[in-house]
Amino acid sequence: MSTIAAFCSALARIFDTTEAEVGDEDGRHGRSQALFLELLDRSVRDARLGIQVGRRRFTVGRGSGEVLATVRLRDAGVFTRILGAGNLGLGEAYMDGAVECVQGELHEFLTALLRNRVDQALASDPRLLARAAWVRLQTLARSKAENVQRHYDAGDDLFEAFLDPAMTYSCGYMADPCDSLEQMQRNKFDRICQKLELRPGDRLLDIGCGFGGLLIHAATHYGAVGVGVTNSRRHCARGQDNVVAAGLAGRVDIRFDDFTRLRDRFDRVVSVGMMEHVPRREFRRYFAAIARVLAPEGRGLVHTIGCSGTKNHHDPFIQKYIFPGSGQPRLSEIAIGLERERLAILDVENIVRHYGHTILRWLANFREHRSALDPRRYDDRFCRMFEYYFHCGIAAAFAAESAVFQVLFTPDVAGPLRLRRV
Repeated sequence: MSTIAAFCSALARIFDTTEAEVGDEDGRHGRSQALFLELLDRSVRDARLGIQVGRRRFTVGRGSGEVLATVRLRDAGVFTRILGAGNLGLGEAYMDGAVECVQGELHEFLTALLRNRVDQALASDPRLLARAAWVRLQTLARSKAENVQRHYDAGDDLFEAFLDPAMTYSCGYMADPCDSLEQMQRNKFDRICQKLELRPGDRLLDIGCGFGGLLIHAATHYGAVGVGVTNSRRHCARGQDNVVAAGLAGRVDIRFDDFTRLRDRFDRVVSVGMMEHVPRREFRRYFAAIARVLAPEGRGLVHTIGCSGTKNHHDPFIQKYIFPGSGQPRLSEIAIGLERERLAILDVENIVRHYGHTILRWLANFREHRSALDPRRYDDRFCRMFEYYFHCGIAAAFAAESAVFQVLFTPDVAGPLRLRRV
């Protein structure tokens, strides 16, 4: 008997499950439902959550007050999908229309699960863990080829539906609760320029410059001379058009190139939303390239989605549908990379809560403009995929080990340092 078969047999004996019960779909989904509801009721201590399955309604959690959010599941089979594949199972069920939030917001529901560490509660209870493992094995045995990732051709029209006018696809900074998305991104650009102590005439390199929003802001408001490098031809072409439209031709240059090939020197170097897409095996090369082009008395800043935990746990939904191959570098990895290149850290800030507010605005924009998207290109399942991605991002920013680090550094360890941070 194979190891997996032996494990399945052992689990079946634990649950006193007969062969007939194992093959019974309704029974299997019923056990999944009981396990999931028990897990939530035991783990969620500061909120009450609602779950509807058909005409049946359940309230779980030990918090007080009104139900925070209620989700409706098409049938009990969704519980099996969740226990079998975690967030990927829940996300795909949402994409299929098998999950709806009927009261409150889905990100509020997800935030409560993250805040109360439901996944850790499952892992710490051998009985619940064994039952969930049995469900996962049964689910994997029934997996089909249709689970293979669907590739979508996302164009600028999709991102225009939720981003700010500068098309800035990274965390903004909320100086005031009433700030619009556009203002939040301007705030972020300003803070980066101020942290870099950007001066008129400084040569600024933006690694992974997107459509050039930061460079245009730095040239317009701080007098910088900018160079942006991107590995996207689409970003490069549109970014060049944006530079011309801003009247900055000759002062801002956006190039389609590999930044590791640059040999020029720059007074300031910035990288926003780039490092999380650099494979770990390339971290050393990434920081070496920054150190090579940064002037001896210069300043550099890396802005990246990161991880505050001891291990970077890749979310299977995000990896499959949104950012395949992306990571969340730990602060220690960034520090080691800078130390190897003799780049002294001047300041570290985690602005992850601002990311939650940024994505809340992305979600609102997407809902407002979704109907204008071409349904032949972006069908309902695709749009629900993006909505679920936003809900996950909001929840992670407010309750997970996620981070958004801004790390300021310099090669000039003896240089003057400001006495107050930005």
